[in-house]
Amino acid sequence: MDPDVARMALEGLLAPRKTLPPSLFYDEEGCRLFYRITDLPEYYLTRTERVLLAEIGPAIAAAVGPGATLVEYGASHEEKACLLMAFPGAFARYIPVDVAAPELSRLRERMAVSHQAVNVEPVVADFMRPIVLAGLPRDGRVLGFFPGSTIGNLEPSEAISFLVRARETLGPRARFLLGADLRKSPSVLIPAYDDAEGVTAAFNRNLLVRLNREAAANFDLMAFRHEARWNDAESRIEMHLVSLRDQKIILAGVTVHFAEGESIHTENSYKHAPDALLTLARDAGWALERQWTDPAGRFGHFLFGLQ
Repeated sequence: MDPDVARMALEGLLAPRKTLPPSLFYDEEGCRLFYRITDLPEYYLTRTERVLLAEIGPAIAAAVGPGATLVEYGASHEEKACLLMAFPGAFARYIPVDVAAPELSRLRERMAVSHQAVNVEPVVADFMRPIVLAGLPRDGRVLGFFPGSTIGNLEPSEAISFLVRARETLGPRARFLLGADLRKSPSVLIPAYDDAEGVTAAFNRNLLVRLNREAAANFDLMAFRHEARWNDAESRIEMHLVSLRDQKIILAGVTVHFAEGESIHTENSYKHAPDALLTLARDAGWALERQWTDPAGRFGHFLFGLQ
């Protein structure tokens, strides 16, 4: 049993409204399922972002300057960073930061073949905590990179705190490129988080698989239904696991009771309007330099410098 996993799970499951931390999604199977999600027809986010990154890459390279350092937060795969590295000499150093050590190891192996001229230095760390990165240049040739709309998984106060920490880590003349899925119709959003093939449902239930394996739990996966909800007041998609019956489970020797219809709230994905997103960044000390969106206005990239 992993005591840290058990502790995090019990903290959320014994609360008045049951939750689980989204960080538990990303064991090896969770990463595999997430990569499948990004290729689903309903999940427009990744395709839209890829196209946009390829288009804006020259402008990003010009803004940061040659031989720069790219620091990517939440980087379990190098695909999006490589779209920025498509221009020879743009980045000499790549620092992917993520909690998934096996994924970072595989990333480094792939890039040793595909990008031999780039110095790849993975850092196994939780980007929601302070991180020290040694040897960052202080001449402005540093770009923080937070793609994939991961910013939407953070509560607004958490997003501000993260952006403050990133500013402190990257240095006084750094820039920051933020990707964000923007507010839009629930008719587009709900299918992206509740696909017809059921991959997102499997990704959500994999939390329970992990707790069974790592926290001595006895969840019956078929006793919980995946549900995606649009919370208009908070401008966010919520993912839930809904109990299909009255039941009790044991986790790390502790009994947790569920009523029929009671849910475990597993993730939020905020869909900020651009103005709201810019307010978060300004509150963290960043100033907008440029912004780009796809033609439909679904996804945006925002390049920030320091105020």
